[in-house]
Amino acid sequence: MNAGSADPDLTPVKRRVDATVDEVWAVLCDGWLYPLWVVGASRMRDVDRDWPRPGSRLHHSVGSWPLLLDDNTEVLSLIDAKELRLKARAWPAGEAEVRICLEASGNGTVVTIVEDASGGPGTLVPQPLRQMAITRRNVESLRRLAFVAEGRSARGQPGP
Repeated sequence: MNAGSADPDLTPVKRRVDATVDEVWAVLCDGWLYPLWVVGASRMRDVDRDWPRPGSRLHHSVGSWPLLLDDNTEVLSLIDAKELRLKARAWPAGEAEVRICLEASGNGTVVTIVEDASGGPGTLVPQPLRQMAITRRNVESLRRLAFVAEGRSARGQPGP
């Protein structure tokens, strides 16, 4: 997936969040919050000190106890308060490239996620079927992200 171009076979998932771009970006920049909003991530083990700079990683687990797998998510690139590109790993299922974009919308933010499998067994699933599952997962992830960002915004939590 190329951050600069739109792949017509990928399904973008969008949601308007009642929090400013800076407030949503602050949630994305706090790696310890990752399992609160990312469907499938169950716990954090560590967050690189320079998260979310390119090359930095979140060290998380996926699954449910006692069937937890330890893996990581790496920042591929970022444009401050606008776009975050990640390589999310969840082996043995594989890995995915994820692009999260933020755009101001009045007093809120439109968040868009585009994702696709980029390695491992997940790439063997036909793309239309893969996108159906990814879309459902990302609808829920954005719902959770909205809860976190809006909740922090309503309580006047500081930004980054």
